[in-house]
Amino acid sequence: MTTDGESAVVPEELAELRRSLDVGLARVDGRLALLTQHDEQTAKNVETMEARVAALEHTRWPLPTIVALSAVVAIAVAIWQAMGR
Repeated sequence: MTTDGESAVVPEELAELRRSLDVGLARVDGRLALLTQHDEQTAKNVETMEARVAALEHTRWPLPTIVALSAVVAIAVAIWQAMGR
């Protein structure tokens, strides 16, 4: 059996629980919004990095070309030194 004192406390406790729930939900919503913002920024950063890597890959020289060019220069230097002596 409930007394009048106990029945007055129940609505106050329910109101306190509702306030706590509202505050908790507001915190969760705020954190989710922050995570969404971070996710969008990360996606932009990834797209930027992918574009930069693609540009670097496009402008780099292939390794066999560098090796061949170095060999030609080495041969030219060797011939130049042999002709000079």
